[in-house]
Amino acid sequence: MARRHHALSRHLTLAALALLPVAVLSVFFVLPVSGMIARGFWPEGSFDPGGVLDVLRRPRVHRVLWFTVWSSASATALAVLLGVPTAYVLHRLRIPGRSVVRAALLVPFVLPTVVVGVAFRELFGESGPLAFLGLEGTALGIIAALVFFNVAVVVRAVGAAWESLDRRPGEAAAALGASPWQVWWTVTLPALRPALVSAASVVFLFCATAFGVVLTMGGLRYATVETEIYLLTTQLLDLQAAAALSVLQLVVVVGLLLVAARTRATPSGGTARVTAPAQRVRVRDLPALSVASFTLLLVGLPIGTLVAGSLTVDGSWSLDNFRKLTTKGDNDALLVPVTDALGTSLRTAFDATWISLTLGLLVAVVVTRRSRSRAERRVRGLLDGFFMLPLGVSAVTLGFGFLITLDRPPLELRDSPMLVPIAQALVALPLVVRTIVPVLAGIDDRQRQAAASLGASPLRAVLTVDVPAVWKPLLAASGFAFAASLGEFGATSFLVREQEPTVPVVIFRLLGHPGADNYGMALAASVVLAATTAIVMLAVERLRVPTIGAV
Repeated sequence: MARRHHALSRHLTLAALALLPVAVLSVFFVLPVSGMIARGFWPEGSFDPGGVLDVLRRPRVHRVLWFTVWSSASATALAVLLGVPTAYVLHRLRIPGRSVVRAALLVPFVLPTVVVGVAFRELFGESGPLAFLGLEGTALGIIAALVFFNVAVVVRAVGAAWESLDRRPGEAAAALGASPWQVWWTVTLPALRPALVSAASVVFLFCATAFGVVLTMGGLRYATVETEIYLLTTQLLDLQAAAALSVLQLVVVVGLLLVAARTRATPSGGTARVTAPAQRVRVRDLPALSVASFTLLLVGLPIGTLVAGSLTVDGSWSLDNFRKLTTKGDNDALLVPVTDALGTSLRTAFDATWISLTLGLLVAVVVTRRSRSRAERRVRGLLDGFFMLPLGVSAVTLGFGFLITLDRPPLELRDSPMLVPIAQALVALPLVVRTIVPVLAGIDDRQRQAAASLGASPLRAVLTVDVPAVWKPLLAASGFAFAASLGEFGATSFLVREQEPTVPVVIFRLLGHPGADNYGMALAASVVLAATTAIVMLAVERLRVPTIGAV
């Protein structure tokens, strides 16, 4: 009887913890996305799946799907080819300043996508250092930007796995006469395969759902599913076509998340490991060092070009572009100065961060507590997948869904100042959950039981066992959430108030208005936003929490 009472109490506690995040996600994710899809499948109040199938037969939709697939696959392949040797250099070789270099490589991943697009436009533009390549406004230019944006995922995920590899199988193979190449092919690569597949799945996901990069660089000539949904909802008002693409995107992304989840769960070998320390650079490491140097060039050149462009006016060095951030631009291109938009971005990011941290911590606690039955384990797995769903839906779909579903009582929230922070919090939620879950799951439940047996209350047990292990990941999660909020553009572009825009929205508006002053301001605003994001992420890197690649 006591055991049954204890089990009931535990289930009620977990249900209470899950209630808030489930309710928030139901209202601010399931409802808007369902409303958006309903507008497509029930266009005139009656179910019309044939109309959605007709959309998928359109020649333009075929072109959009093909460009999304091949550009994402190409960028993923290049990111892996560059990322694996770079991970080896930065995580296995003893080179000076490698922690600083690792932190610098992390910055592109969290840069706002609009900023990345602006940086590569400047790099490949008429006055850019790589203008001779003729890549401005081309598919290859977009792929280069996607690689820049995502190579850190491969470096961080594969590097963390490489650091933890047991050195003994490789040493045994070498002792039996295997060459370094044979050791790599037969021992190291199979051990790294789960991390590689997981990282590649996540990179493909991020490439396929990249919005600001493709919109800024490709315009209407090159469209992915994400930018096509934006075009269909904002300019053509073709909600049926947008719904069809949203459903297709959701199915594909959920499949990728399942692949990544299965590879994360793949057992990696024994429990006792003898990891090898970083080793000295040898002659045979020169090819990997060359690839790593090229990767650093790929990362550094666009950022350097962006900074140089922001400091150049009429061919000479000047701070005028930054001084103009206190104005509304040439011909009043903006309703408020960029400095005001930066204040709005920071306030919004703060609100989005505490919301996503609150929800993410509750979710992490629910899905990591030890299951005592198969049914309980299945419920926890479903909840874990449920809170990853925001990764599988276009932020554009989410933002437009807010507008068409939260406009009537009792959920008349279109004018609420919290709508943008909530949307951004949902975008950041998967990152927060994937930062905290591995840490909580790694805590031995016997430690909590030991604390309880010594008379500690449940709260005291949490403070004694969980808090010391999770406080650094919590700080890292807050940094990722803050950076993701600063750069969020898809949903925000729909929901933001005209008088209170965020910096990514302002940058896009400046790019859409002609004039050298407006373009110079866009460059300067991009540098300010990139610097703010970089400072946050450099602070996160000092915590040494392996987050990226675990999504």
